[in-house]
Amino acid sequence: MTFVFINHNVLDNLFYILVSILMFFVLFDNVKKFKNHKNLLLTVSMSLPIVLCMKFPIYIDQYCVHDLRQIPLFIGTLYGGWAAGAALLIISLSTRFAIYGFNSLTLVVYLVLYLATALFSTKFNRMNKKSKLMTSALLIFVLELLTTEIALKMSVYFKVTEAYIFYFIMIPPVAMFFLVYLIEVLMDTIHIRSNIVKIEKMDVVSQLAASISHEVRNPLTVVKGFIQLLKTPDLSQNDKERYIQHVLRELSTAESIISDYLAFAKPAIEKVEPILIDKEIKNLIEVIKPFANMNAVKITNQLASGMVLANTNYFRQCILNLMKNSIEAMENGGELKVLSLTDKNHVIIKISDNGIGMSKEQINRYGEPYYSSKEKGTGLGSMVVLKTVQTMNGKLDIESVPSDGTTIMITLPLYNPDPVFVKEQTDSRVKLKTGYYI
Repeated sequence: MTFVFINHNVLDNLFYILVSILMFFVLFDNVKKFKNHKNLLLTVSMSLPIVLCMKFPIYIDQYCVHDLRQIPLFIGTLYGGWAAGAALLIISLSTRFAIYGFNSLTLVVYLVLYLATALFSTKFNRMNKKSKLMTSALLIFVLELLTTEIALKMSVYFKVTEAYIFYFIMIPPVAMFFLVYLIEVLMDTIHIRSNIVKIEKMDVVSQLAASISHEVRNPLTVVKGFIQLLKTPDLSQNDKERYIQHVLRELSTAESIISDYLAFAKPAIEKVEPILIDKEIKNLIEVIKPFANMNAVKITNQLASGMVLANTNYFRQCILNLMKNSIEAMENGGELKVLSLTDKNHVIIKISDNGIGMSKEQINRYGEPYYSSKEKGTGLGSMVVLKTVQTMNGKLDIESVPSDGTTIMITLPLYNPDPVFVKEQTDSRVKLKTGYYI
C-alpha cells in the first residue's frame, strides 16, 4: 500500500493554533470581565486547538499518526503557568485516551513536556521579547529531541523517519518562534493602546489644571492687592466699601470658574425633573437682561411650550452660558433671538446672534478642553454646555459665518409625563391632575 503525505493537515493544525491565539486576544481586549480571568481564558483558548489537532491529525505513514497539540500546550503553560498548563495537560491526555485509547508512552512524554515547560514558565515571563523568541524555540527543540529519545527507549515499534524529523522536530520550533512573536506583538499593542488612553486623559487633566490655576490666580491676585490696600491707615469709608466690592467681585469670578470646572468634571447628572422649556427660558431671559442692556443687545423670543427631563440647575447654567456667549460675541450691540419649538419626539432650542461669528475650525473645536474663541476665555463654559446636552441625550449643532453671526441649535428628547401635566396659573407652578404640585 502506497501512502501519500497529506501536507494540508499540517497547515490545518497550525491554522487551529493561530485562530485560537487571535480569538484569545479579541476576547481579552474587548470583553471586560475576561481581563480579570486571563489564565482561564488562555486555558480555554488553547484547549480548542489541542482537541482539533487530535481530531484532525497528521499522518506520517500508515502506522504512524501525530499532531501539533504540543504547541498550544507549550504556549498555555509558558504564559499561563502551572495551573493553566496542568488543565491543558489533563484535557490533552483525556482527549487522546478517549479517541485512541490509553498509551503509557503518551502519558510519560507529555508529563515530561509539561513539567519542563512549567518549571521554565516563571523565568520565561520575566524575559524581554527577544529572549522569549529564542528560548521558546530552543526549549521546544530540546524537548522534542528528549521525548523522541524516551519514545525510542520505551517502544520497539517507534521509528524516526525523515518525515517525523521534518514535521515534529523541525516544524515545532519554527512555528513556536513565529507564534510567540505574534503573541508578544499583540500584547505590546494592547499595552501601548492602554497607555495612550491614560496619557490622553492625563493631558486633558493637565490642560484643565493649567487653565484653572491660571484663571483663578488672576482674581486672587487682585483680591490680595485690595486687601493690602484695606490696611492703609486713615482710609475713608467710601474707599473701604469700594475695595470690598472689588474683592467680592473677583472672588465671585473665581467661584464661577471653579463651578464651571466641577460641572464639567462631575461624572453624571443625578437628580432630574420635568422642566417647562418656555417658562424656564423666559426666567433666564429676565436674569440676563441687565447684562444684555449693558452691551446694547436686544433680546427677542418666540417660545413654544414643551417639556424635557433634566437637572434644573445644569439646564439653566447651559442656556445662560449660551446666551452670555452670544451677547459677548456682539461687541457693538445687536439682537439675540431665542426660539423654541417642538415636534412629536423632540424639543428644539435655537439661540442666534449677529455677532462676530465662528470659523470652521472654531466650530469643530467647540467644547474642546482648554480651547476658547474668546481672548480671555478658558473654554470651560462650552465644555459645560456640551456635557450637559450629552447627559440629557441631546444633540448640539452650530451654524456660523464669520462677521455674520452664530446660531446654536439644541435638540432634546421631548418628555411626555403620565399622568398628563396641566398648566395652572396659580402660584406660577405646574399642577398634576392628581392635585400634587412640583
